[in-house]
Amino acid sequence: MKLLITGIHGFVGTNLVEALRGKHEIYGLDIVAPEKEGVVKTFSWEDLELGRVPAVDGIIHLAGKAHDTKNKSAAEVYFKINTGLTQRIFDYFLRSQARKFVFFSSVKAAADFVPGEVLTEEIAPAPVGPYGESKIRAEEYLQAQEVPADKRVYILRPCMIHGPGNKGNLNLLYNVVRKGIPWPLGAFDNRRTFTSIDNLTFIVEQLLEKEVASGVYHMADDEAISTNRLIEIICASLGKRARIWKIGKSLIGGAAGVGTVLHLPLNRDRLHKLTENYVVSNAKIKRAVGIDRMPVRAEEGLLKTLESFHSL
Repeated sequence: MKLLITGIHGFVGTNLVEALRGKHEIYGLDIVAPEKEGVVKTFSWEDLELGRVPAVDGIIHLAGKAHDTKNKSAAEVYFKINTGLTQRIFDYFLRSQARKFVFFSSVKAAADFVPGEVLTEEIAPAPVGPYGESKIRAEEYLQAQEVPADKRVYILRPCMIHGPGNKGNLNLLYNVVRKGIPWPLGAFDNRRTFTSIDNLTFIVEQLLEKEVASGVYHMADDEAISTNRLIEIICASLGKRARIWKIGKSLIGGAAGVGTVLHLPLNRDRLHKLTENYVVSNAKIKRAVGIDRMPVRAEEGLLKTLESFHSL
């Protein structure tokens, strides 16, 4: 297939090129255009508007404004990029001969927290904050358009993606543990699901190569991992003994309350984020592509990511 990948020079784009090159003819669409092995050429958004991008069979839309955990980005930036660029590339897709469109949304478009045990695609979306809101606005735009019967549209909602080259929250936690700082929240045995980049690229390949029904699909590894277990995995990768302190929940809660009043790093909101359960179901996407399990186990994928941090 001839493929066009937006945001091709980012973390996910780089890994997709590694997985797909040699099997497909790949073109990029990005705000920067350095040469990239496996990519015929990277075009600009202006090239798209001027009709300079060659005809392709599939479009993978990755370009977007990532979630700013420090909350320093203006809300309009999220909507300009996450919603606006999605509308532009989807309008192009509808006019083009391309048959497959894969849009990378986020589980944050569905819910900021998980009501109940597991987050599924049946939930009525209730995003909190401009990141999730801009993503659901983009999803709604895609779903509101009239799509020709021979085209397929896939909205992927991955939970936290990790892999070699990733510089997200997992990297921050890794650096805290590497410094020997104990984990003080061991009493909160919460569970979260992650998305290994290898499982993600596998699913994208399946969507491109198989006749899968259009729809919204959550993306996650098969197993949920507790934060305590994640600390143990990080320590194992470093050859260290895990230092997990199980300080009483009421004491931690009181400290977070004080932190909220005094604007300290540990406040009620941050405590909630660090200790909440966020388990995402991947059952629908597995049924859609006809598999019983993801190719990479959750702990296996995490170890591969953590080992890549050693040389940083």
